[in-house]
Amino acid sequence: QGNGWNALFWCNHDLPSIVSRFGNDSIYREKSAKMLATAIHLMRGTPYIYQGEEIGMTNPNFNNIEDYRDIESLNAYKILLNEGIDEEEVLNILKNRSRDNSRTPMQWNGEGNSGFTTGLPWINISKNYKDINVELEKDKSNSILNYYKKLIILRKNNEIICEGSLIPVLEEHPKILAYIREYKGKRILVACNFYGEKTMASLKELIIVDTSIILNNSDENKIEEENI
Repeated sequence: QGNGWNALFWCNHDLPSIVSRFGNDSIYREKSAKMLATAIHLMRGTPYIYQGEEIGMTNPNFNNIEDYRDIESLNAYKILLNEGIDEEEVLNILKNRSRDNSRTPMQWNGEGNSGFTTGLPWINISKNYKDINVELEKDKSNSILNYYKKLIILRKNNEIICEGSLIPVLEEHPKILAYIREYKGKRILVACNFYGEKTMASLKELIIVDTSIILNNSDENKIEEENI
């Protein structure tokens, strides 16, 4: 506190998609993407958005080594095969860990090459581009993209988020990442469930009263008596 300013990010060009890496990109893709965005965008610091993060782009799950361009992935493929590891297992490793997972072209719409180019892209477009793209997201009120916009508005307009201190809470909870932002006697609690099932936490020990929900990634999340 007072000795620096954090750069907040989940992803960059060398890391897999955040919703595939830290969330559930099949059953809870939208909820995962919104939760992960909430977790860092309301922290103290400057959040960075890597391309595709704001629409919940996933790892492309390439099935053939010919689909990859990353030299690190190509070398790892050869090394692991030489070590006797089955090709299917090697490809599954690359599906999860390759740097190419975050390097596929931005998915703008459901047209050819997802609207990225009329030419030949350097790497294949993810096969789910017709279901995950900016054009679909921008017109859907509860989309991941519009949730990101709400987070950005909150950061710009709420002095607690802009200037407040950060206090980690519920540190012993096995499923929840939580912290309080505090400024001039006002507090905001941020609670993020990283698991695919419901969980609960008590507000009583946090001394939080007169609580209301400012932003929520799911209508299932509620305040009930002294619990969230």
